[in-house]
Amino acid sequence: MEQFHNHELEYFDDDFSDFGQDDVSLGNGSDSADDESMNSDFEDDFEITKPKTDISASDARNGKDIQGIPWERLSFTRENYRESCLKQYKNYQNLSSSSENLDKNCKEVEKGHNFYDFQYNTRLVKSTIVHFQLRNLLWSTSKHDAYLMQNYSVMHWSSLQKKGTEVLNVAKSISPSPSHPGCPAQPLSRVQISTMAVKHNLLVAGGFQGEFICKHINQPGVAFCAKLSNDENAITNAVDIYYDTSGAMRLMSANNDAQVRVMDAANFTCLNRFTFPWSVNNTSVSPDSKMLAVLGDSRDCLIADVQSGKVLSTLTGHLDYSFASAWHPDGRILATGNQDKTCRLWDIRNLSESLVVLKGRMGAIRTIRFSSDGQFLAMAEPADFVHVFDTHSGYSNAQEIDLFGEIAGISFSPDTEALFVAVSDRMYGSLMEFKRRRYNYYMDCLF
Repeated sequence: MEQFHNHELEYFDDDFSDFGQDDVSLGNGSDSADDESMNSDFEDDFEITKPKTDISASDARNGKDIQGIPWERLSFTRENYRESCLKQYKNYQNLSSSSENLDKNCKEVEKGHNFYDFQYNTRLVKSTIVHFQLRNLLWSTSKHDAYLMQNYSVMHWSSLQKKGTEVLNVAKSISPSPSHPGCPAQPLSRVQISTMAVKHNLLVAGGFQGEFICKHINQPGVAFCAKLSNDENAITNAVDIYYDTSGAMRLMSANNDAQVRVMDAANFTCLNRFTFPWSVNNTSVSPDSKMLAVLGDSRDCLIADVQSGKVLSTLTGHLDYSFASAWHPDGRILATGNQDKTCRLWDIRNLSESLVVLKGRMGAIRTIRFSSDGQFLAMAEPADFVHVFDTHSGYSNAQEIDLFGEIAGISFSPDTEALFVAVSDRMYGSLMEFKRRRYNYYMDCLF
């Protein structure tokens, strides 16, 4: 992975950043991740009390832009600006190659479906991005709770209370408490968080200088923090939380020093360290905890054994470096996202070639997520577009979410009822929430 500023921001022009209205500062409040109790009048009163910069589904139905952009006051239409962005955007590539044959192999998709409807957009929390190639900076732990990066803070957003709360601040010095004997922890400060994961009530974050931080969401302080490497270019590119085949919780870190580290979540000791031929940009563990997808600064992607790190298969077909992967919940399909603008789907029963090739609209595929029920695959480009595919249609039916701004991350809620999208932009940075559309077919029988 390259170590320099975000070239993908170049297509934004000054007009868009200067649309502006008054900015809104973050409200303070206690952590409400486990608080499900709300006043029954909240929904009725909300339209009166919500911040003027936030947009609700009701606002959108009444014609307001879902990001609050005042197109009616501008000298160009939304359609004209979209067309301009598509023409000007330059996808970043590490390896130059022709995409002519690649386009021929991409699946024809029927767009225009609506699997998730717009629900809410808040600018009370705003995502920020440390490295332009790393976009795993948003995690949802329920349909009401999301965690995202904002400058030096990890923020919790409650969609019930419409409130943001700081969970972790890494601008100041942090130290593990309590300390674990034999654990190589060390104080850290001013950490630029490059990636994060939140699962099982545990927050794990990686830093631009190889830092690794663990915090229990429901406990004060930091459980563990340290630099995993003193290598000059040891960015923590990806982190993961999973259970191994014995049922023990494990933590995984993929770094630019070409190493993948596996740690015990109980005492934070390093259990395994695997070295690969190139910088590792992303890893993901299969649902049965036996296989490990390894992606990095190579056209090829690898399938390795989780316990030994031994390479089991090499996946060929992508034209550039890969930065995203996700396993279907049934464990048979692996999705990989690449800077060649495609997501490839691989059937582990036949890895000689990809099963399906899905193409983005204008840029690399930086983030991929499957819904927990396996019905949907969501993939995000660096900016402006999130694509949601119906797996039951063989990935033939899709929804395209069209917005403006860099995408810091996407996340389905565990119950699949919500899809969150984190948008990074100087003025219109926000957290967007989409609600799963449910079809009550049984109602048809009544009429």
